[in-house]
Amino acid sequence: MTNKLFTSLALVLILSVQAFPQVIGKYAGEFMAIGVGGRPLGMGGAFTAVANDITAAYYNPAGLAHMNYPQIALMHDERFGNLVNYEYAAFALPYSTDMTFGISVMRLGVDGIPDTRGALVDKTTGQVIYDISLPSARIDPLLVKEESNQDWAFYLSFAKRHSDNFYYGANIKIIRRDIMEFGATGVGFDIGALYTPVNNLFLGANLQDITTTLIAWDHGYTELVSPTAKFGAAYIVEALGGKIIPAFDFDMRFENRRYASNFNIGPVSFDMHAGLEYTFQNLFSIRGGYNDVKQFTIGAGVKLPKLNIDYSFARFNMSELERLPDTHRISIILTLEETRFMRKGME
Repeated sequence: MTNKLFTSLALVLILSVQAFPQVIGKYAGEFMAIGVGGRPLGMGGAFTAVANDITAAYYNPAGLAHMNYPQIALMHDERFGNLVNYEYAAFALPYSTDMTFGISVMRLGVDGIPDTRGALVDKTTGQVIYDISLPSARIDPLLVKEESNQDWAFYLSFAKRHSDNFYYGANIKIIRRDIMEFGATGVGFDIGALYTPVNNLFLGANLQDITTTLIAWDHGYTELVSPTAKFGAAYIVEALGGKIIPAFDFDMRFENRRYASNFNIGPVSFDMHAGLEYTFQNLFSIRGGYNDVKQFTIGAGVKLPKLNIDYSFARFNMSELERLPDTHRISIILTLEETRFMRKGME
């Protein structure tokens, strides 16, 4: 039965790929690489091995198996000032003694884009024209429409505790992209694993878009998002009245990124993330990191009863003299930490 299922799935994917004109989009899935959560982003995105809360659905779905209570997460991210808005919401629920299910939603949007395609008129007659080179051509502000560019990603996640020191998980991703009157839909898959070989040492891996994600536009154009392999390591050190977690990740892509990466070997590129978190008495945290787009990040968090509030900040310098507006992220995680919601078998 299992072999027939995988054979059918493979056949559907092959036929889908053959049905449309294709291109390997070097940055087709870039909006899904932004990251979620004030805590991980404050650590430069070095979270593949740290993942132990609801944001694990994004960074490493296996990490959801750490959860013993349901969690709800929300995040608002103003990128480059308020030019780009990025929102994230998620819910995860422990089930039975060893499984966790989750759903996550991400939206990246640029709103209020002026659409002047039907606003060019003859200043004498007021009639709509299409030749901007005419001396009588002008833009009529009353005919300018506002459009938006929206990218959506929906993650359906599953995680399982295989043993005390090994967890695994997977995502099904549904992608929707809309710009003006054009739209595209895609489906992708991730698989992840977490391993603890010794106390306080965590190793993680997340293979994103493992089957190559197909994004099909409604006008017949198709993009293929190549797989990304993410590997990470983290270690917990008890010191200074709390815990210190240094973490390191690297991403391996197969899109022939020769310039927009830390380094490459032929078509294979590598990007690094590094992060550090200090938590005092499980009350508050301070964080710092360096991410794959050469940004230094800082962040802080406070833990209240059932509620974590986290903030991160990043600055992107285009050159020594120019920089884009700063990026701020605020996220909250609500943990339903009550006996009636506790994972079965933990009582």
